[in-house]
Amino acid sequence: MKEVDLSFLRSLLGEYEGDPHALIEILQRAQEHYGYLPKEVIAEVSRVTGTPAAKIIGVATFYAQFRLNPVGKYLIMLCKGTACHVNGADGIEKAVSEELGVGDGETTPDGLFTLKTVACLGCCSLSPVMMVNDETFGSLTPQKAVEILRGYRGGERS
Repeated sequence: MKEVDLSFLRSLLGEYEGDPHALIEILQRAQEHYGYLPKEVIAEVSRVTGTPAAKIIGVATFYAQFRLNPVGKYLIMLCKGTACHVNGADGIEKAVSEELGVGDGETTPDGLFTLKTVACLGCCSLSPVMMVNDETFGSLTPQKAVEILRGYRGGERS
């Protein structure tokens, strides 16, 4: 297993020294840098801030924005909220899972895609909807979702 370089994190923690309300911002910036929150990062945040690691993990698992495991180059967030569910999100999830060969929370063996279902993306008028990284796709059908992913795999999208 590759060792995590904590020099960025140590510099970051120095910026927030003495601020007991900065945990979420620290975790956001750490995840932006590392791509996820490695256990070494959680341990260092705990050590420096005095916040118990269990509390940090509790925050990281409560908010859907945080990840405790690495994700693929393309993070697919598939909405399973009420509007999306009613408009066919289950069929889209099935098509995407079959296309990629992964289930919810899993990453393709090539490290290209991670599939994550979420409770709501806040785009109900576009339902059913998914995001790939920062790009939103609405009014999906199973076939349209698969075509979008094939575009990413083929390099037509970036």
